[in-house]
Amino acid sequence: MRFTCGILVTSNPLELCGLLCFYIFNCFFIISAGSGTTEYTGYEEEDRTPQLDYNPYWCHSPSLTNGEVNCVSPRGKNYRSTLGTRCEMTCDRGYRLLGKSSIQCLASRRWSGTAYCRQIRCHVLPLIYHGRYTCTNGFAVDSRCEFTCDPGYRIEGEHSRTCLHGGTWSGVEPVCSDHEPPKIKCPLSRVKFAEPGKLTARVSWDPPVATDTADKMLDVILVGQAPDTHFKEGANIIRYKVYDQARNRAACKFIIRVEVKRCSELPPPLHGYLTCSSDGNNYGAVCDYHCEGGHERKGISSRVCQFQGTWSGGPAECVPMEIKSDVKTASALLDQFYEKRRLLILSAPDITDQQYKLQNIMIQKSDCGFDLRHVTVIELLDSPPRETGRIKEKQLAAEVIEGLRQAFRITRSYFSMVLLDKHGVDRERFITTMTSDELFSYIDNYLLDEAERERLELHRDFCD
Repeated sequence: MRFTCGILVTSNPLELCGLLCFYIFNCFFIISAGSGTTEYTGYEEEDRTPQLDYNPYWCHSPSLTNGEVNCVSPRGKNYRSTLGTRCEMTCDRGYRLLGKSSIQCLASRRWSGTAYCRQIRCHVLPLIYHGRYTCTNGFAVDSRCEFTCDPGYRIEGEHSRTCLHGGTWSGVEPVCSDHEPPKIKCPLSRVKFAEPGKLTARVSWDPPVATDTADKMLDVILVGQAPDTHFKEGANIIRYKVYDQARNRAACKFIIRVEVKRCSELPPPLHGYLTCSSDGNNYGAVCDYHCEGGHERKGISSRVCQFQGTWSGGPAECVPMEIKSDVKTASALLDQFYEKRRLLILSAPDITDQQYKLQNIMIQKSDCGFDLRHVTVIELLDSPPRETGRIKEKQLAAEVIEGLRQAFRITRSYFSMVLLDKHGVDRERFITTMTSDELFSYIDNYLLDEAERERLELHRDFCD
């Protein structure tokens, strides 16, 4: 039997080199054995085909740090580095293969390529404003980074991110937002008593201090009346509000209650009236007693409302005014009217004077109006030795008449009138008769104060 060596065609030079030796060896063996003839003796001829001696360590044993090598050898699975062995290279999770994924043991005792596993890492996570993060394994694959915020801030978004096998982070970057409002505490509510003679109380307090876990600079706003000012009677609500930089709002309030100590209502005297300061019956108020025309005060002139809620002193009375006509001097007579009554001194040459008669009739008809305006009429008539002076029916002494004429320069030669105010000051002179309305108009406009005008309006109908 003759054998002809075949020709092997391959594109891999290393593979060609190894297999070429294998074929040359086999061809040589076949040609040598084929020079004779084979005889059949009845026994099966032993297979004498020569075998290549595979060196189990033809190539160095392959290894892959952080990976796995799976090899297939022509000699079986127990041969990992014999000639022709092919190995598949795979990396562990978290590592990426660089180089050949498949290598083969060549006749040159070298592998057809190299490979190694490089760790996969995600990019460094940026720090978040007002927050931080901690990771289980740095920025390696499967590392979990937990985000936390500074006190006063809260996570918006995902609380953690994981480094994925592809080298990217899961989710999106969270944000730390300030959702916690500031803290503010107002002063305690309080009760203050009004000051003497007032319906208000001056109250001061220290403005509240606001705190915030996120911001140090806070804008505290007062809503209401400022401290160290006068507060009116009753409940006064004071509010404060504060905003942080994230416009979170906090507020507080307290009440300042002003109480007014009061006395019971003070009744006016019969035939008189009261003028009171402040609110009339509050602590510190002063009430003055006044009597209507033709009456004078008997008792104290004023009373004060005290802190205990009682009035000082006792009540005054208004009794009919008693004019002493038996005095010896004009000053003694005038002192009886000081700050009580106004005087209208009427003078005439004699009782038959026509102007006097006309004026006297008008005065008598308007007697009520003169009393409302606190006016007393004094008449000086005739000349010595028949000269007379009177207040209504009461006669005046000659010394008093002479004193009045000299003090106010009242002539006996013709008709005249002199109007005196409550302090005995000469306010106006008339040398002709005046109607009652004309006299009252002058008195109302020039001699009465505001309180007297108000009382006059209240009692004007009394004389109708």
